[in-house]
Amino acid sequence: MKLLYFAWLRQKIGKAEETLDVPAHVKEVGQLLDWLESLGPNYATALKERKAVKVAVNQDYVGLTHPVKAGDEVALFPPVTGG
Repeated sequence: MKLLYFAWLRQKIGKAEETLDVPAHVKEVGQLLDWLESLGPNYATALKERKAVKVAVNQDYVGLTHPVKAGDEVALFPPVTGG
């Protein structure tokens, strides 16, 4: 699974993107975020405030119960405002 991190998430995690082999039990976005938090203190700090993290799977905004699978592109970013 390809993961993309934007804005302060990228800064806290320390990388802009990575490709990870996600465990088989991770089947939804919320489970993915839980698993990512377990990867170390940088991830835990970045994902601590879940309400401040938006997720897109394959370039579509999704909720925490949206399914994820190997081969998906998952982007994590803070809420965005426009003007």
